[in-house]
Amino acid sequence: MEKLEEFVDERQKSWCIQCGAWIGEVETNEDHVPSRALLLRPHPPNLPVVRVCATCNNGFSADEEYLFLFLRCVLAGTTDPDGHEDARVARALKHHDKLRARIERSKIEYRTIGGETRAIWQPESERVNRVVVKSARGLAFYEYGEPKLTEPERVWTAPLDAMSEAERESFENAEDEGMLAGWPEVGSRMMTRVMTGEDLCDGWIVVQDGVYRYRVNQCGTIRVRSVLFEYLATEVCWDDCT
Repeated sequence: MEKLEEFVDERQKSWCIQCGAWIGEVETNEDHVPSRALLLRPHPPNLPVVRVCATCNNGFSADEEYLFLFLRCVLAGTTDPDGHEDARVARALKHHDKLRARIERSKIEYRTIGGETRAIWQPESERVNRVVVKSARGLAFYEYGEPKLTEPERVWTAPLDAMSEAERESFENAEDEGMLAGWPEVGSRMMTRVMTGEDLCDGWIVVQDGVYRYRVNQCGTIRVRSVLFEYLATEVCWDDCT
């Protein structure tokens, strides 16, 4: 990713975008959006960062680790450390016995009429949604300079493979959303992207190829969509007055 400067209203940076705390009265640090815990190593350069309170920055770590390992286990089809080529994943599964067992319990196997064994994985939705909303808040602020301090109107996640062809087409493309009906604020990173096409691939901003991509649109709502490991699709929406 390229490093993009922004020149949005400094007053928008007065709060922690995660909890709403007055940023001048709390310990703060930089938070990567998306979290590096969701990416593969080596991490890409110039990852988006936003300043949040230290409590919030540290408070999502367990949920982020859960989501990362859950997705890696789903994609590998196993929680067995020996079944993972990624040494980081294998080490984490060996080290965190309870988390590994927790993920294993979410795996439900069944047999098809033809005798084939298949599995359904049922994630802990609250943990997944906390990470998805946290990332969406960070990306909305990073791209548009918009702190979204209220609860979103919509939080949605689904495997890409579970979508119909029409649903997938609608999710992947923003043309039907009136993408440019409302242009981003002058000085925002998204305005720079719209004008230059920087880091954009078919309207998506690719953080790490095959691992994490996102798009943020503003037209009546702030809508943040992301795709993790080309498997999990997410969408978070706020009314643009909130």
